Amino acid sequence: MRRSIVLGALIAVGALSLSVAAYQAPPAGPKVVEVEKLKDNLYMLKGGGGNTAVFVMANGVTVVDTKNPGWGQPILDKIKELTPKPVTTIINTHTHGDHVSGNVEFPATIDVVVQENTKANMQKMAPVTGLGQPGAPPAPNIFKEHNGHGMPTKTFKDTMKVNKGPDEIDLYYFGRGHTNGDAWVLFPALRVVHAGDIFSGKNLPLLDANNGGSGVMIGDTLAKAAKSLNGKVDTVITGHSTTMTVADLTEYSDFNKQFMRDVQAAKKAGKSVDDVAGSWKTPEKYKGYAAAAPARLKANVQIVFDETK
Repeated sequence: MRRSIVLGALIAVGALSLSVAAYQAPPAGPKVVEVEKLKDNLYMLKGGGGNTAVFVMANGVTVVDTKNPGWGQPILDKIKELTPKPVTTIINTHTHGDHVSGNVEFPATIDVVVQENTKANMQKMAPVTGLGQPGAPPAPNIFKEHNGHGMPTKTFKDTMKVNKGPDEIDLYYFGRGHTNGDAWVLFPALRVVHAGDIFSGKNLPLLDANNGGSGVMIGDTLAKAAKSLNGKVDTVITGHSTTMTVADLTEYSDFNKQFMRDVQAAKKAGKSVDDVAGSWKTPEKYKGYAAAAPARLKANVQIVFDETK
């Protein structure tokens, strides 16, 4: 009996961990921000949530994604070690708590820029659906807790240009994928783009259907991004992994398209979600990809089933 209780607890903890892309409780202990220098004026900060980009411009600093609650100040402290210039702009790639929560710790004078759907998602901060945790409470809305501080001040629909010359930043929305508001942040002078969690790494993506994510459309969205960025980009900052290339991005598009085709073919053949989730394996050509967690695999299969009529 005791063994069964312990096993059940471990399974529950495993399922709960899949909510990481929607909200990550800050780990106990020191908040260590690791710095990777990508260019003379562009840095990637790791730890505490999604990868953060720090772009040092002529008159200030732009920060892309601000990690989990409690990590805003550590980001600011680390930036002070890199440059005396003030942070003037935050760009959030999407709505999830491990990418936006640090916003509330930045000065109120800072512009916060997002894709327009992300602003709506941040206002409701709905939980991610289909993660194998029925009845789990929604992530807290950190912006309501801080009276709206850290919410977006500017939005864009498809494209937006910020600054000029070597400080230029180009923002793109290529379509639904991880959410319905995934922003791509291009630093054209440096040939680097931050993709956020629509390309979190070489893995089965988390599809946040509650915030407009799509298992049917993500492959095409990634392909559109790869085509648009080809020739403009050497380095892709992923949401949670290492930096990659446009060739990696193209491969990731193909991976997601194949997953969609596999699932749709199985549905057409009369198989159930459980059948597919229990039998699908990462194709051999994607051997280096992370193994799919069972709950995420089942959730993604369900989402593709629901989108396929």
